Amino acid sequence: MPSLTASQRFQAAAIGAAGYPLVAGLCRTLTWKTEGVANWDAIVQSGRQPILALWHGRILAGLHYFRHRGVVVITSQNFDGEWIGRILGRFGFGTARGSTSRGGARGLLQLRRDLAAGRPAAFTVDGPRGPARVAQPGALWLAGATGHPILPYHIEASRYWTANSWDRTQIPKPFSTVAVTIGEPLHVADSKPATVERARLELEAVLARLEQRALQMLEQ
Repeated sequence: MPSLTASQRFQAAAIGAAGYPLVAGLCRTLTWKTEGVANWDAIVQSGRQPILALWHGRILAGLHYFRHRGVVVITSQNFDGEWIGRILGRFGFGTARGSTSRGGARGLLQLRRDLAAGRPAAFTVDGPRGPARVAQPGALWLAGATGHPILPYHIEASRYWTANSWDRTQIPKPFSTVAVTIGEPLHVADSKPATVERARLELEAVLARLEQRALQMLEQ
């Protein structure tokens, strides 16, 4: 990982210290509707660990919902990765440094070790730069290489702001209702390119269905 200056480390610490209470305070005002929670428990009880898969634009509320479960997330090897990692740490997440564009192999190797040690993993499968709603193969490859299943989920808020970013990040408004839909485990037979590609397309379809279900839950 490239070394950061003392000033950058100070700035990252300050952003983490300020960002965590803002996100945590907002999430504590939310009302939650959930479906598929038993799918997480079923994976763990089988002796495996879930590899969470979600769209990048829905990450914020997920920090609160999956907090303090020891989930490990890949973060970039730069200043942004440093302050993001500090916020993640305050929510009880671990970090593996790397990205699809830089240090990805190292990050996946670390996640493989974490899974073997009994720690879940998580991927924003269209991140870090998109294109939005197009799954990248990393999470599927990891599932095929380790035997741990993908656990897809989607989060949708009843009222929200939309960030002007490539992923159109959804920020729930205070006191809104948030629907969390967790799909059934997706098993990837091996890490061969053809197998990974089939699983990647299946994951995109599953996430689309979970989004529609979350919207239905908000209407009920």
